[in-house]
Amino acid sequence: MASLIGIGLFVVMTEAQIPFPGLRTAFQPRMVILAMLSATYGPIVGTLVGIFGHALGDALYYGAIWWSWALPEAVVGIGIGSFAHRFQVLDGGFRGKNLLIFNIAQLVANAIAWLDLAPFLDIIFYGEDRAKIFRAQGPLAFMSNASIIAIAGTILLYIFSRWTGGSKLLRPDEWT
Repeated sequence: MASLIGIGLFVVMTEAQIPFPGLRTAFQPRMVILAMLSATYGPIVGTLVGIFGHALGDALYYGAIWWSWALPEAVVGIGIGSFAHRFQVLDGGFRGKNLLIFNIAQLVANAIAWLDLAPFLDIIFYGEDRAKIFRAQGPLAFMSNASIIAIAGTILLYIFSRWTGGSKLLRPDEWT
């Protein structure tokens, strides 16, 4: 259920972006949705939201899927989601050390996705210019995604964690 809601929100947020002139990348608030759902529900939800949210958003808004960016978004979801149990979002414990661990995890996941994987896949899949991808587009995507998650993602996860505070209302393991 969280995956479907997340994919839908991710797709809707595809057009909410601030493009960087001269590069085919943008400051994308939808990454906050990916980070929040990954941090709350784990790597499977993060992977599904990242890859299918990106793919559907590309298909609906641009007419073609840019796989070299959809796959890295799944990596961000996996990277953040792999530590979801440590963040204690649904238990009301997302603060202090857990907040720090979240930001370290998201920085590492974003670095792998945008500084390594996306540029490599852009070159392999689409024959993109190596210098442009590794010197400009990849680092800009990393900085913009990591910063929006660090700021907006951290604030929203903190508020959400305080709101749920151990409530069983949002626990996916009890939805059946």
